[in-house]
Amino acid sequence: MADAQMDGYSPRLRKHYDEVVRSKMIEEFGYKNPLEVPKIEKIVINMGVGESTGDSKKASVAAADLALIAGQKPVITKARKAIAGFKVRENMPIGAKVTLRRERMYEFMDRLVTIALPRVRDFRGLNPKSFDGRGNFALGIKEHIVFPEINYDKAEAVWGMDVIVCTTAKTDEEARALLKHFNFPFRQ
Repeated sequence: MADAQMDGYSPRLRKHYDEVVRSKMIEEFGYKNPLEVPKIEKIVINMGVGESTGDSKKASVAAADLALIAGQKPVITKARKAIAGFKVRENMPIGAKVTLRRERMYEFMDRLVTIALPRVRDFRGLNPKSFDGRGNFALGIKEHIVFPEINYDKAEAVWGMDVIVCTTAKTDEEARALLKHFNFPFRQ
């Protein structure tokens, strides 16, 4: 899937949204206009690499792994201020982040829900309270090796990552319903 803009190609979850989720949301919340129905706007993946204080190459290795997971080149994040206690200097590479939209976002979300989350050790479901009050959902993954793109034997280190799902929902209740319809495994 190098280029998602192929002839009429549409990710599986995009079709699922158009055909199933939208009608369920209208039924559940009684929207008058189909454009009122909340949708997923973007997914931001952030990988902080604490060990990069000792070895500045660690951030670029993490960025390469993040590129494999996201299918898009990430941005290496740098420290804004020097913090002596953490041995961090200003402009030192400390992580990587990537913002996914449209087809790549749906492809990533599909892999996250169907492959990565079930592979997490002792997984009991996502916390249904991890919403920010404006309809955005954040989850942390302790090991980036749960993604099938990362070869466990070749992984230099195991890093955690934050996945933030930004929706157009006005309330957490709407966003929770939206993500539930996308089969996000919330715990009861």
